[in-house]
Amino acid sequence: MNTKIQKITPNFWFKQNAEEAVNYYVSIFKDAKIERMTYYTSAGKEEHGMEEGQVMTIDFQLEGQQFIALNGGPQFSFSEAISFIINCESQEEIDYYWDRLSAGGDEKSQICGWLKDKFGLSWQVMPVELDDMLARGNEEQVKRVMNELLKMKKLDLSVFRKVFAEAASNS
Repeated sequence: MNTKIQKITPNFWFKQNAEEAVNYYVSIFKDAKIERMTYYTSAGKEEHGMEEGQVMTIDFQLEGQQFIALNGGPQFSFSEAISFIINCESQEEIDYYWDRLSAGGDEKSQICGWLKDKFGLSWQVMPVELDDMLARGNEEQVKRVMNELLKMKKLDLSVFRKVFAEAASNS
């Protein structure tokens, strides 16, 4: 098999629900696919504890990015120390990803565009325009945008645009 392998590939360690999680992510992202699966054999069962024939890994792709999901067992879990940013061009896109990925997730972890999905994976649903405002705005614009950002769970692009424009006209 002569397929090009991505140089760095994020690997998600799931307890035993990698298939469910991958199917969930593939259903959300428009450019997404499952590429291949591997299965546990009897070899190493005393180490990994998985049944022969159970899915071991799933190679999948979301928006051109390669990922691997592993049914690894309960030894490790996700934390907010690693998150995946979804760069959104519009409020509709922010709403689309936020609504789907936050469904069934941990509401207590929702802050400043960050959310934790029902599998415990952290995502940042971010408007591209926000980064531009923070990079090119004057001191007052950046301060006002940041103050609004810190109050929000799901980000509201219209609020950022409003305070950014107001701060520009007051300068």
